[in-house]
Amino acid sequence: MRYMLMLHADEAAGKSIAPEDMARFMGQMYAYQQALEKAAAFVSSNALVGSSEASVVRVQGNDVSVLDGPYADIREQFGGYFIIDVADMDEANKWAARCPAASWGTVEVRRIRDASEHAG
Repeated sequence: MRYMLMLHADEAAGKSIAPEDMARFMGQMYAYQQALEKAAAFVSSNALVGSSEASVVRVQGNDVSVLDGPYADIREQFGGYFIIDVADMDEANKWAARCPAASWGTVEVRRIRDASEHAG
């Protein structure tokens, strides 16, 4: 089963990290990805641009509302993800706990629906 590990962290705190510390952290993330690949669990991963470059779109009837980021009322922002393929939620949670991002933010784990689960 495929799962998305959504990495959430405080962008403001991240901006204050010294470059050498950030380089070390990115090395840890690369090692984590290599561990996923070695276990044949890695599907894909990407980092997202900051929330200042994001927007939220809502449609109510014919009214379209676009709210540009950043969003001051949100403490942690969605900053990147891993998609993994593992046996079950328990294994996905174990991989999420191993993710270096879990040490400074949160990692939300969600199963990706199989195409056969969609109506229609």
